Amino acid sequence: MVSDINFLLVGNSRLHWAKYSKNQSKFFHTKKEQKVPKNIDLDQLIWASVGKLPNFLLKKENEIKTKDIQLLNLPDYFGIDRALACLAALKIIENPFKKDLLIADFGTILSITKLNSNGSILGGQLLPGFLTQLKSMEQNTKNLKVPEKFEIPKKDFLFNTEEAILKGVINSLAGVINSIFDPKKDILVICGGDSEFFSKSLKNQKENIINAPNLVMEGMIIHQLYIKNLI
Repeated sequence: MVSDINFLLVGNSRLHWAKYSKNQSKFFHTKKEQKVPKNIDLDQLIWASVGKLPNFLLKKENEIKTKDIQLLNLPDYFGIDRALACLAALKIIENPFKKDLLIADFGTILSITKLNSNGSILGGQLLPGFLTQLKSMEQNTKNLKVPEKFEIPKKDFLFNTEEAILKGVINSLAGVINSIFDPKKDILVICGGDSEFFSKSLKNQKENIINAPNLVMEGMIIHQLYIKNLI
C-alpha cells in the first residue's frame, strides 16, 4: 500500500491541496498568503503550477509539467491544469459509448478542452472566468461594482444593477458551453472552483454532465500512482 502523498496545484488565485492515503483522497484549498498547512513535508510535496509561485520553497524535481503527461496530441504549451484534467477524465469517467470528453474548468479562466475517447486532444477555448469578468467590469467602468452576493437571478431581464451583472456574466459563460456541447456526441465534465455554481445553468442533460470539482487534483494523483506503477 502506498504511503501518504501530498499534492499542491498553484492556481492563479488560490492554492489547491490534495492528500492521498489508503486509497482515499481528500481535497482542500487555501489562500496564497496563508501558511503551509500542518503535516505537509515540502521536500516530498508533489506540485504543479499555473500561477505565481507562493512564498515557500518548492523542490523543482517534484514538479509535474505538461510534457510529463502521456496524452496524444498534447502540446507542451498547454497549461498543466488542462493536461491533468484531461488525464483524470480519461481514466475515471465511464464512457461506454466512446463519446468525446468536453472538459470545462471554471476558474480564474474558463478553459475548455476537448479530447476523444482514445485520449487525443482535439483543442479548446479560453475565456475570462466568473470573477475575472466581474472584476474587469468594475475596473473598466465608473459605476459598476462586483456584487457582494452571488445569487443567480431567475429572471432574464432585471432592473437591479448587481443582478443584471450577475445574470449577464453567468449567461456569457454558460452560453459558450451550451453552444459547443452536443449531448449526443459529448460527455461534459465540469470542474474548478465555480463549477457547482454553474451546473444549474447548463443544458438539462444530467446523464451527460458530470460535476467533478477536483478533477485536476485527481489527475495529479493518477499521474503519481502511474509513475509508481500502482495503477
